[in-house]
Amino acid sequence: MKTIGVARFKEQCLSILDHLAPEGLIITKHGKPVARVVPYPPNSAHLIGSLKGKIRVHGNILSTGVSWDADSES
Repeated sequence: MKTIGVARFKEQCLSILDHLAPEGLIITKHGKPVARVVPYPPNSAHLIGSLKGKIRVHGNILSTGVSWDADSES
């Protein structure tokens, strides 16, 4: 995880937040970690239905493909 001094973070805060890596950033003061900044998890609601019309299902997706008879004894 990348680290940055508190003075540099203060100077470039908005730019740093705009380019924040998924693993986040550790802010140090006098070489000692004082805070960790991580991106807020994205809302995944926009993914619902995003693949509609792009995926084709072949066959019965609810079947295992194995014939089975509950009355027979094996």
